Amino acid sequence: MRANTVYKRAYNQCLDILAGRPLGAWPVSEARLAGLLAVSRTTVRAILASLDEREILRGAGGARALHRLPDPRDYFPDRQTETVAQAVARRFMQWVLEGDCRPGQTISALDLARRFGTSTTAVREYLTHFARFGLIERRQNSGWIFVGVTRDFATEIYEVREMFELRSARAFIALPGDDPAWADLDAIEREHHRLLRDPDGRDTDFARLDERLHRLVYDAARNRFMREFYDLIAFVFHYHYQWNKADERERNRVALEEHLVYIAALRSRDARAVDAACRAHLRTVRATLLRSIGPEPARAGVLSRPASGPA
Repeated sequence: MRANTVYKRAYNQCLDILAGRPLGAWPVSEARLAGLLAVSRTTVRAILASLDEREILRGAGGARALHRLPDPRDYFPDRQTETVAQAVARRFMQWVLEGDCRPGQTISALDLARRFGTSTTAVREYLTHFARFGLIERRQNSGWIFVGVTRDFATEIYEVREMFELRSARAFIALPGDDPAWADLDAIEREHHRLLRDPDGRDTDFARLDERLHRLVYDAARNRFMREFYDLIAFVFHYHYQWNKADERERNRVALEEHLVYIAALRSRDARAVDAACRAHLRTVRATLLRSIGPEPARAGVLSRPASGPA
């Protein structure tokens, strides 16, 4: 099962690489492709065989050529390329964004496991991840309580996020031109333009796209601790964004436009431009988060829902 997921994820990444190439010769060795996709040469051979069968790549070795560009029908669905942990994280985020999770609310690992169609062990591992940061507390009866986020917590997490993202962005622009991350960035940019053309798109569409962009940047650092930290970022920032609906459309439009400036800076490989675009966007993110949190509640450590839109 694990190997199948690895294969499908790497296969989709290979399609992304090919989608940005002109038709014709593509003499990339198996060893080079294995390095780009971070998989074994056995997996690469299986991918190349499938591409040949679908008449996308034809030939072998140095004579291999791109016969046609991939289209959406060639890809495995995203759900088939997820690990168990990624699936739980996605389903939990969706539950938070589309549900009614509030500070003080009890969370049942068993109920979530049934809702997500996964094991209680996987859900408990995910909840434990956030418990370390004080967002969720475990009770003696094996239940969990969602605590909430204070303004001090938000300020602290922003400071760490800025340090990590700036470092990750600098790592991103150092990636070689044939790294799959650049093809992923192209796809994300196209989705940004699509959402800008569709101002009535759902807020969850923006949240998922926002997460894809920033997680792609974080992944460039090749740092497991930064990647783990981004799970916390996604939860805190996207969870609170859903509370304020008054200026949601305008807020998303501004974020999408700032993302496009950020993407252009990444593509330019200009470190100063990347630094400026990243800092400018994160300042907007911080202001939005603090507005969504609102004033400190009377009882320390628990966040009450703002009574109105942003100040």
